[in-house]
Amino acid sequence: MVARASQLFLPTLREPPADAEAASHRLLVRGGFIRQVGAGLWTFLPLGWRVHQKVVQIIREEIDAIGGQEMLEPVLTPAELWETSGRIGIPIVFKLKDRAGRDYVLPFSHEETMTFHARELQSYKQLPQLWYHFSTKERDEPRPRGGLLRVREFIMKDSYSFDRDEAGLDRSFEAHRGAYERIWERCGLDAYYVEAESGIMGGRESSGFMAPAESGENILVRCENGDYYADYDAARGIPRSPDFPDRLDPPEEIETPGVATIEALADFLGIDPAATSKAMPVMVGERPVLALIRGDDRLSEEKLVTVLGEAYRPMTDDEIRAVFGAGGGSLGPAGVTIDVVADEALREGQFVAGANRDGWHLRGVQAGRDYNPEFADIRQANAGDTCPLCGGKLLEEPAIELGHIFKLGTFYSVRFGATFLDEEGQEKPLVMGSYGIGPARTMAAIVEQHHDDDGIEWPASVAPYDVHIVVIPGLEEHAQSIAETLSAAGFDVLVDDRDARAGEKFADADLIGCPVRVTVGRKIAEDGTVDVRERTKGDDKAVSVGELVSIVREMLG
Repeated sequence: MVARASQLFLPTLREPPADAEAASHRLLVRGGFIRQVGAGLWTFLPLGWRVHQKVVQIIREEIDAIGGQEMLEPVLTPAELWETSGRIGIPIVFKLKDRAGRDYVLPFSHEETMTFHARELQSYKQLPQLWYHFSTKERDEPRPRGGLLRVREFIMKDSYSFDRDEAGLDRSFEAHRGAYERIWERCGLDAYYVEAESGIMGGRESSGFMAPAESGENILVRCENGDYYADYDAARGIPRSPDFPDRLDPPEEIETPGVATIEALADFLGIDPAATSKAMPVMVGERPVLALIRGDDRLSEEKLVTVLGEAYRPMTDDEIRAVFGAGGGSLGPAGVTIDVVADEALREGQFVAGANRDGWHLRGVQAGRDYNPEFADIRQANAGDTCPLCGGKLLEEPAIELGHIFKLGTFYSVRFGATFLDEEGQEKPLVMGSYGIGPARTMAAIVEQHHDDDGIEWPASVAPYDVHIVVIPGLEEHAQSIAETLSAAGFDVLVDDRDARAGEKFADADLIGCPVRVTVGRKIAEDGTVDVRERTKGDDKAVSVGELVSIVREMLG
């Protein structure tokens, strides 16, 4: 096809938005690919939509190749489905009522709706099934930023596998892993397969794919030896050993007036902050739970959600006082009657903890003797921790989460009564997986990894057009003839036939970033040649019109 810039809605800009920090934000706005409507709300202009849909098509082809069946679920969803799953209370869920007062949800994912339909599956003979769709999602994101990196509305490909057992789920999971790796390769992205947390999605296991990028909204944790990769929320690291005080038996109360933080406690007692414990009281529905981590650590909220099996919220001051009999700065696990989830780092040793009495702490608190917790990895790993695989040092770098794949197991199917009959006629719950990719975020990641000071350098697989023809005024007929020849050879062509200075056209060509630029200038009349340039190389090459198709084909690979 041939498109003429003079007829396109292509509003390029010389300056980026004042709030644009990410390269993708700056360049996609300047290049006329996207425009902001509101906080976290973006319109894809014609150029941007072409790129978006090329990413979509790559995803579609790879999911079809592993047996995916494309369908479409509604965005407006009855709230009962989310009440059934237990996810209705998640803060990022958009909720609304219709004119009759009925409650609805605008989903950020479609596990509930897909499981609702999966109830029509009846027999093991119908399994496995793999369903997917591209659908608009809504997320009540409190801090949208970064252009397409953190938004409130977006299109996502989410696919769902339904199997009879865990072995089948493992096969579906690995099939998606392979499909995703092919998608990133076709999009020209460098991406790592990483450990991840299931969090609010539910289920027992998940993995993600992350693309290193300076403006990334996520943090990639990796071992210096290259054998371990994880999302920040899921990363496992071995912390340094604390410098413990002398052991005590039993614990000893000590008055700590006005001490309400770990730093103040360590200073007051003259001890290593790592030899203290930090209490994080939360409510899981109506159930109080005490999460406990080492004093020098941070809680991983995603890990805790996975351990608890559902979302939680911090206790209010009144709830803390009612459960513990003390304020938030003096809480500890000794003597409490509620469930305690303690980080693995607290398994060995004696720690200073709150005494559940205002202005007092306990020295020498020991798990297993003074309290009996459920142990789990709920700490946030840190740069400098020891790698759990090889003992190397963990490093951190910014990255973009491209996709996430989840082993949901029976988390949703049990709640929705989605079952099948096996060979013996026994009713069993479907075993599910969920797999997501955001084409817009993928598009932004491509820009983050493929740009220079002048603009975007699109890989040929997702570029808005294959060839960008820049026309010197007066040579429009030559340019049109060349464009039609290239189009007939199967290339998508953008002809810049605007009444603008040559320098402006060249600048826009670099900004927009099509893989090949053809300049139709005076030489076309003198010796029948045009200048051809690969966007990533920047050198012009004189090529005869007769050789142009073969040269362009070679450049595009």
